[in-house]
Amino acid sequence: MNDLRNSVQLIGDLGKNVDFKQLENGNALARVSISTREVFKNGRGEKKVDLQWHNLVGWGKVAEIMQVLFAKGKKVAVKGKLRHRSYEDKEGVTRYQSEVVVSEFMLLLDIDL
Repeated sequence: MNDLRNSVQLIGDLGKNVDFKQLENGNALARVSISTREVFKNGRGEKKVDLQWHNLVGWGKVAEIMQVLFAKGKKVAVKGKLRHRSYEDKEGVTRYQSEVVVSEFMLLLDIDL
């Protein structure tokens, strides 16, 4: 049951190529965004699309493989945990960000059914 406490699974399309960095301590870091899309009908029967963007982060071997396999526009399934963090931008303003720390992923065929 511990796997259910903080678990995220998403299927969507990569919005950009991976931003990959090799850190000074030797660890690898990959960042990329993914869009998810939900299609539904509103109360008047009109078709609506809810598009959401999610930040993905990979560390170590996961990051290295993400850098090789992920490319803008590819469809992927990811599993990970949700993390919230804050940081200070260049102007000294505190910013808040939510991201999914990826533990597993799978490339998918892009077939609309």
